[in-house]
Amino acid sequence: MAATLTVRDETPAGGVTNEWSLEFLNETITVRELIRERVYQEVQDYNVKRQASGPYRGLVQPEGLELALNGPRTGAKAHPIDWKKQYEKAVEAFETNRVLILIDDRQAESLDQTFTIAPTTSVTFLRLTLLVGG
Repeated sequence: MAATLTVRDETPAGGVTNEWSLEFLNETITVRELIRERVYQEVQDYNVKRQASGPYRGLVQPEGLELALNGPRTGAKAHPIDWKKQYEKAVEAFETNRVLILIDDRQAESLDQTFTIAPTTSVTFLRLTLLVGG
């Protein structure tokens, strides 16, 4: 049975910056599947709307050539973003604690951690900024 999950991005101060729903074929999923679906959906949405939308604002940002191809433009069509590259970057960000995922206010510990989607399940993505200096 398909399950719908509402996810949100929050700042460390608790402000919600984005919120949307994701569809899953199964009610029990892994953190890895959650990240994959989130990144896939936001990249697909951006690629469909890229002529009318501003810069890509996903879980992780494109780098290098991908960033150069999709940087600010006036009237030019942006190149599509590769969801697989963004997924790999998002997994790395999770593994290095640059992105925290809270499932019902409990921090996800591993990519293979499973959880069951219920109507009351809440998922929050917190993107952390590393501080420079000492």
